[in-house]
Amino acid sequence: MKEDIFEQGRKAAMALPNRGPLNVDDDGRVSPDVLEAYWKYGFYVLEGAISNVEMSELQSEFDELLSRAPVSSSATTDAMGRSFSYDESLRRLFRFVKPLTDPYGGTDFTYSRYPVKMSEPKRPSDAPTEVLLQIAGILQFLESALRLYAHPQLLALTEAVNGPEFTPFSEVVWLKQPRFGAAVSWHQDGTTHWESTDLDQGKHGFNFMVNLNETFPENSLWVVPGTHKGGKADLKEMQSESGSDRLDGAVPLLCRPGDVAICNRQIVHGSFPNTSDKPRYTYVFGFHRRSSVEHVQGWRPEPYTPEYIDRSCRLIDVAIDARKQRFPKEKSYCYKPSMGRTTQSWSKEERAEEMLNYQQRSIGI
Repeated sequence: MKEDIFEQGRKAAMALPNRGPLNVDDDGRVSPDVLEAYWKYGFYVLEGAISNVEMSELQSEFDELLSRAPVSSSATTDAMGRSFSYDESLRRLFRFVKPLTDPYGGTDFTYSRYPVKMSEPKRPSDAPTEVLLQIAGILQFLESALRLYAHPQLLALTEAVNGPEFTPFSEVVWLKQPRFGAAVSWHQDGTTHWESTDLDQGKHGFNFMVNLNETFPENSLWVVPGTHKGGKADLKEMQSESGSDRLDGAVPLLCRPGDVAICNRQIVHGSFPNTSDKPRYTYVFGFHRRSSVEHVQGWRPEPYTPEYIDRSCRLIDVAIDARKQRFPKEKSYCYKPSMGRTTQSWSKEERAEEMLNYQQRSIGI
């Protein structure tokens, strides 16, 4: 890709009227302007939504996690020689790939949702054998991420988009390592409801994205505005019509630390290899409508039963309690489904036990 393409993308992204503060009134109502722009474009950048205190805690805990993460895909201990406490039998939590490659493009990974492949630059002679691309189940590793998961204004926005009985999705950190960061091919996140008779633009839910670093066109996620509305996209045709892996109309998702992007899971998006010297570490967590997952055959062998969903939703209770303990003067979000069941306050030790391997109860569609 040429440098002027990056600049063109930056100008196009900043010209869109879909960024600004997250305005929520005392009754938890989100500004209609935010919702209108989100549904029109499929994403919105909530500027300055996260305080400097929270961002500092998240960055500090993430740096510590990186220092003790496995050093390779074959490692049997963490970087400090300690045994793993988590279980990767159902899902790989620390995912390594070859540098500057597009490891998923053109493969059957995750229900073949990556049908096209990004271009792969030649690797420098000093490139490592593999780089860390993703850390899943992140809420059991970072208490700051768990607290941020229950941010009252973000949950108010979640309710406005998905309804009061929203459910969890899954939580990861994506890593775009400087100079060697791998690509993630163009795709749409949703895989389950494309043939549903009641498919609409919100059927597969959404993600929040919190970047620990300022993002630039060279290392950011790119999205194609409006593609969340048209059902399953023909990505091969889109790439053919564009004449390259730079899809027509795509723009970079530009954020500063403290900004939060809300991104529809049906929007076409992807990222290019990061040859720049700027890293990008993005904490991603999302939510579904309950009606989209209950009794639905999603990413697990069996349909999601009401009992399974209720157990998964306990994550929201734990997060709200953890946040309340850290920010006792803040007005907590009231999660409507919790009002009909007993909730508790967890000690740090009880919370750690509850969260260990919680990813085994995730919901995905």
